[in-house]
Amino acid sequence: MTDQMLRAPAEVEYAEELAWLASVDDGPKPFSWRLSPTMVRAFVLGSEPGDGLEREIAQKWFGDRSFVERAIVTLASDRGLLLIGDPGTGKSWLAELLSAAVCGDSTLVVQGTAGTTEDHVKYSWNVSMVIAKGQSREALIPSPIMTAMERGAVGRFEELTRSTSDVQDALISILSEKYVSIPELNEDNTVFAKPGFAVIATANSRDKGVNDLSSALKRRFNFVKIPVVSNRRSEAEIVRFRTTELLRRHEISLEVPPSLLDVLLQSFTDLRAASAAAAGDDERLESALSTAEQIGVLEDAILHSHFFGDSTLRAGTLASSMVGSLARRTPEDLAILNKFWHGVVEPRGTEQGGPWPEFLEGGKQAIEALS
Repeated sequence: MTDQMLRAPAEVEYAEELAWLASVDDGPKPFSWRLSPTMVRAFVLGSEPGDGLEREIAQKWFGDRSFVERAIVTLASDRGLLLIGDPGTGKSWLAELLSAAVCGDSTLVVQGTAGTTEDHVKYSWNVSMVIAKGQSREALIPSPIMTAMERGAVGRFEELTRSTSDVQDALISILSEKYVSIPELNEDNTVFAKPGFAVIATANSRDKGVNDLSSALKRRFNFVKIPVVSNRRSEAEIVRFRTTELLRRHEISLEVPPSLLDVLLQSFTDLRAASAAAAGDDERLESALSTAEQIGVLEDAILHSHFFGDSTLRAGTLASSMVGSLARRTPEDLAILNKFWHGVVEPRGTEQGGPWPEFLEGGKQAIEALS
């Protein structure tokens, strides 16, 4: 089934693992949860010897254990869960994994944008059915959040702070009252949330000031702040994990040399340091330089090597992909990258050798081509 999907949701990708965990799970489960909180934690963070499991469960989200435990406890309460952090910190991936483990469905998602309306949070109507037979429950189109209420499942709201205040207000009543009224109907006009209903929202900390959450909405959420991954080893594990998934999904047999992964990680570390030291926005790349963007750079380089190379990942290809991915503003970002390549990468190429000289030349050529 997964080979018919561009990207299978977590409950499909890990269906066998989830089924096995459920079969050996004898822990207490809140409401209608598929797994107990301890097994949810094992699914997300990977198994440990103390879990007493007969098989190893791979780690899927890399971060502080306490963040995941607080998130799980929140889902077992009557409060909403808000995952907040910088772009690329894995908020959406964590929300997907939690939803898959708790209710077996991570696809009940509302995407917050400036165009999101109250209908996306509550319900809308099948216009043709309304014209033919009038307003009825059959003609009603429930939102993903309302569907989650009816099933006692987890509903997700991505980028909550990108939605306008009226959309956020609609969510307040759902989180408070746990029901949605349908005033257009005379009968059967209230949808009550079943036990197990929960909402996981995500918010980008860089969107502060766009559509700030009201104090009323904040009170209905437990906040879990997801920090930027600063540990080199953890970041390497995340990149390796995602790269392995990419290679498997594309059925590509290609090795990522550890030395090239080190070059990628070190380059992003240096660029972040330069960004932190910059005096103004004009001296910073528009990119957030997140772990997710590192994965994107590596994915681009792997696919280029597979389709247009000899299926060998080379430093020059990695450099070209990096420049192409990070140079979003012209000429500002190109000037920043050019300064970085000459001031940081060039000395590394001279001092350290290895893949750095080829990485240096590949980057210079890419910058020249885009200038």
